[in-house]
Amino acid sequence: MAKWLSGLESMVGGGPGGPKRVKTFRLLLVIGCIGAALMLLNSFLKFDKVDTLTQGPNPPPQDTAASSNSLSTDTSPFAAIEGPLENRLKEILEKIVGVGSVDVLVTIDSTEEIEVARTDQESQSITDEIDRNGGKRHITAINKDGQVVIAEVAGDQKPIVTKTINPSIRGVLIVAKGAENLTVRRLIIDAVEKGVNVPANRISVAPSKQ
Repeated sequence: MAKWLSGLESMVGGGPGGPKRVKTFRLLLVIGCIGAALMLLNSFLKFDKVDTLTQGPNPPPQDTAASSNSLSTDTSPFAAIEGPLENRLKEILEKIVGVGSVDVLVTIDSTEEIEVARTDQESQSITDEIDRNGGKRHITAINKDGQVVIAEVAGDQKPIVTKTINPSIRGVLIVAKGAENLTVRRLIIDAVEKGVNVPANRISVAPSKQ
């Protein structure tokens, strides 16, 4: 092997600039040996394929707009009232003779309102004025003021509630099997009208697909 390398070096190093050529040849030979060693080493090593679809400890962020929208819809005070009301209407309507499966959509204008007790105070002042031309003016001013009545309950101070006003329902949409029958349709409208105190013109009933 050494004689073979010496022969190659003598062939490469012939002529002017020979030592320089020999040095370059040796450098190329070393680089080639390193490359061959790396190829041999690579053939003995095994690499496990990493599944890029596998969710790591830090999952990619979700669409914030979609998630926030879903969250606000599910946790809004309107949804908290509409959902139970829809389920209750569905449960009752499906018990009516001639009515099959039912889907209900309820929309409300406002949430529940409360009125609290107040201590009303009213003051009145009357003023008579005469202007330069002899005209008279009679002015009556009424001022009303009041404070919320607070009661202590279990160590907490809370206002006294005098009235609770139910949410105002904007409309009710019902899709039901059997609603193509006029008698069944009238029964559904009448039940909703009296059950949740909604006028008939705010109730829409449509037959579902068979």
